[in-house]
Amino acid sequence: MPAAPADVNAPPADAITSPSGLASKVIQAGDGGEKPAAADTVTVHYSGWTTDGKLFDSSVDRGKTISFALNQVIAGWTEGLQLMVIGEKRRFWIPGNLAYGENPRSGAPKGMLVFDVELFGIEKAPEPPPVPEDVAAPPADAEVTASGLASKVLSPGNGSRHPKPTDQVEVHYSGWTTDGELFDSSVVRDEPAVFPLNRVIAGWTEGVQLMVGGEKRRFWVPAHLAYGTNPPPGAPAGLLVFDVELLDIL
Repeated sequence: MPAAPADVNAPPADAITSPSGLASKVIQAGDGGEKPAAADTVTVHYSGWTTDGKLFDSSVDRGKTISFALNQVIAGWTEGLQLMVIGEKRRFWIPGNLAYGENPRSGAPKGMLVFDVELFGIEKAPEPPPVPEDVAAPPADAEVTASGLASKVLSPGNGSRHPKPTDQVEVHYSGWTTDGELFDSSVVRDEPAVFPLNRVIAGWTEGVQLMVGGEKRRFWVPAHLAYGTNPPPGAPAGLLVFDVELLDIL
């Protein structure tokens, strides 16, 4: 079991503190030159303690490294690992607001957490797709349905069957707001999405039924067929633009 660091209760004077409040100190210099980006997948060994020296998690103790995408973990890890190079070992003092907070979910530690992290590998995320030139509004040659959904075939499919509303589909997709901000992309995650068509936004339920297997289509989904003009937290507002490739009908 990894022993608690002598400076576990607070960052030492020689720690570097970022504007967010994340403090860190290099314990072992790395031998690489490349640093991971926020969407990259990293392979690490780590141990984590509360400031009273209690070990709450450790891949070292389990004897197996762990890999994860940097944008899928606590904010302190997302920020901190981007400072590192392969072979480096660094100690982080992560304040509660960059970890699990002062009132965390069941089983998670609260307050400031201390991690020793060693970076073994970086797997670069796929490049984000380019912003469509017609992201601001549907072009003149787009098809528009009675509901207001606009679409345009980007590449034809090789199938003949259209999915039904209750079918499960497998797709790759990317979504932008009309100012060109990419807000979600299975392409960037390099992982196709699978879902039943009757469990998604109305614009998807209607639009993907127009497609056949192998087809790639661009949709301009008006707000009333997406998340509305006052969407729930984390969801984009207004007209949304999606590029969707229908991989399979399940």
